[in-house]
Formats: sequence, C-alpha cells, structure tokens
Amino acid sequence: MKAVAIVLGVLLLAGLIFGGKLVGIRNELVTQRESINGAWAQVDVALQRRADLIPNLVETVKGFAKQEREVMESVTSARAALLGARTPQEKIDANTRLDGALGRLLLVVENYPNLKSNENFLRLQDELAGTENRIAVERRKYNETVQRYNTTIELFPNNIAASLFGFARNDAYFKTEPAARTVPKVAF
Repeated sequence: MKAVAIVLGVLLLAGLIFGGKLVGIRNELVTQRESINGAWAQVDVALQRRADLIPNLVETVKGFAKQEREVMESVTSARAALLGARTPQEKIDANTRLDGALGRLLLVVENYPNLKSNENFLRLQDELAGTENRIAVERRKYNETVQRYNTTIELFPNNIAASLFGFARNDAYFKTEPAARTVPKVAF
C-alpha cells in the first residue's frame, strides 16, 4: 500500500513537472509569436512611410521627365500594390516589386542633371534614403524574430508543445531577389 502511494506520488509529481514545462513552452511561443507581430508592425510602418514619400518624388520627377511615363506608372502601380497588400507575405512581394520600380526611377533621374540639383528632389531623395535605411533595419529585425521563433518550435520538447497548441512555422521572410545579387557595372 505504501509502495503504491509512493509510485502514485512520483507519477503525479512527474505529471505536474511535465505539465508545467508544457505551459512554460506555450507561454514562450506566444511571446515569440507576438514579437513577430511587433517586428512586422515596425516593418509595416517603415514601408508605409516610403509609400507616403513616393507620390511626392514621382510628381517632382514627372515635371522634369515627361517622356518617362512607363517608369512613373510602374512606380505608382507598385506603390498601389504595396498599399493594397494585406498579409505579410503579400507586402513582402509587393515591396520587392516596389524596390525594382524605384531602382528604375533612380536610373531615370541620372539622365536629368537639372532634376538632380532640384532642392525639392534632393530633400525627397534624402528622406527616401533615410526611410530605406530604416526599412533595412526593420527587415533584419523581423527576419531575426521569425528565425528565433522557427528555431524554438523545432527544438525538442518545444516541438511537442508547438504541435499540441497549434503553433506552426512562419516562412514569411524578406529575401534578396536573384537580380539584386548581381553587381552593377559602373562605366566612366
């Protein structure tokens, strides 16, 4: 009788320890998931700031480069796609499209020396450069947060708790496009 009570006590204690560990893991996963949401919110704010600057930049360039209509339309269309995107993955894809359109816009600027010396354009270009830096920092933080979360849910015994409580891997990372990896050629 005493042996049965001891065995039951040990089993009860082991069950409590295991249950406490599961609850602790769940709480950590919730914390990390919310960190992802917070990091994404910071990326979203930076992307919105850039989207807000673009119409002013486009209008300034339009005044100088009326024949570059296709580039202006691609920037405007990419901005609209970014503003219309709802999920992080949609925004990441739209942001990639906007990056390419802005790159083409900056190439157009090189063909107009008067534009490059225009005070409004220079101010907008500086604001956009600062915003691009903020976006890069926030993207990095977001990717690190997603990576930390994904690593946590893959580790044992966290993977057991993650599957029990419905936590899934998050693959919405910012990635470099293959075309962005090529070094631009500079000719003098």
